[in-house]
Amino acid sequence: MRIEILYFAGCPNFEPALERVRQVAAALGVQASLEQVEIGSEADARRLRFPGSPTIRIDGRDVETGAAARGDFALSCRTYGGSGVPPREWIEAALRSALGAPR
Repeated sequence: MRIEILYFAGCPNFEPALERVRQVAAALGVQASLEQVEIGSEADARRLRFPGSPTIRIDGRDVETGAAARGDFALSCRTYGGSGVPPREWIEAALRSALGAPR
């Protein structure tokens, strides 16, 4: 399993998102590589389909259901229902899905 956290330098929500991913993965007993991907330009944001910082992908899939349909890619902050970090439940559901359990 591969977990990516995409972010831009200086993102205030990167570290809290990284910590949340680590906590959820540990709670589920998930062993995975955790890759930190810094997005450095608008061109990179478009090329990598980056909807904002932080973005968490598990095996290439965003933890936010329906995010694949988004088209707004830019070096900007991303919000998740009023928070800058995705809910623990989304991360857990995405990890379980990657493990073969229903989302």
